[in-house]
Amino acid sequence: MEFNYDPLKTVQAAALFLKLNGQQMEYMKLIKLLYIADRTALDRMDDTITGDKYFSMDHGPVLSKVYDLISHGPVYEKDNPWFKYISPPQKYCVELCEYPGNSELCEEEEEIIKGVYKAFGQINVWKLSNLTHFIPEWQYPHGSAIPIRIEDILRELGKNEDDIKAVQRDIVRENYFDMLLAN
Repeated sequence: MEFNYDPLKTVQAAALFLKLNGQQMEYMKLIKLLYIADRTALDRMDDTITGDKYFSMDHGPVLSKVYDLISHGPVYEKDNPWFKYISPPQKYCVELCEYPGNSELCEEEEEIIKGVYKAFGQINVWKLSNLTHFIPEWQYPHGSAIPIRIEDILRELGKNEDDIKAVQRDIVRENYFDMLLAN
């Protein structure tokens, strides 16, 4: 079960977090806030904001694509909008270069991002990292990376098997429409 990663929506979500934080932030903190926002959206909307894939890593859960964009720069995806709007990391921080707007984010997604920032945005990056170790689907990977499945997140959020199957049907439908639009 995988959502389609949305690069523009992802950069708009990250940019909103950066804007709320005065234009810059430790990238590890940004990744944690994005994960919490995606998890919250999954709980409230049966969908994520970014469509990214998740992994348990030593410092907590991460968004795979966002982690790669920050860690590797434009090596793999030169055309990703991330690189137009968000700086390469310097001293473990990223900065908002230009605000991409919010055209891809619905009102509920913006409210989720603002709520996550209000609840966790002022917490020290290392304390936030430690807090994410208590998210039930996270597993300590001992220096590796363990995939976090959408089904597992949904179960930990208290969704029953019928709810999970409904989310899976929605994902299949959305992926099908995305494929049709791409052709």
